[in-house]
Amino acid sequence: MRAHPSCWPPRRYRRRLIGKRIWKERCEDIVAVERYLARNGVLIRKFFLHVSRDEQKRRFLERLDNPDKNWKFSANDAKERGFWKDYMEAYEDTIRRTATPEAPWYVVPADNKWFTRVVVAAAVIDALGSLGLEYPTVSAEKRKELTAAKRALVRGG
Repeated sequence: MRAHPSCWPPRRYRRRLIGKRIWKERCEDIVAVERYLARNGVLIRKFFLHVSRDEQKRRFLERLDNPDKNWKFSANDAKERGFWKDYMEAYEDTIRRTATPEAPWYVVPADNKWFTRVVVAAAVIDALGSLGLEYPTVSAEKRKELTAAKRALVRGG
């Protein structure tokens, strides 16, 4: 399991990191940046693709058994699986601390890739639909301009 850039590390790392408040402050900073972006018109959706422990093991074994996928595996992946509970705690805490109305998290089951893709695509479509996008309307005056421009082009202008 590769380290995730969360704002709250697994418990085993907390003691070794400088400053007890760094992780709380990191989450606050993430929320502040996302709030700033949202105020400036950026639509934010965050996805946590949750692969179960059993599925992760299956995928790791497949990577080891298939020479074409060996490059995807690191020996450290197997070692980090021993800290599964810590990672899940860290992810849950990060999601809880950084989920806001303007930057929501979607926790998506990711054992079945096709299902994951459907859920993410549906969330993206829903987000785009919420923007109320429409083609611009053309005023009567603008239509007259366009008609005149077309006439000039047709005449060889």
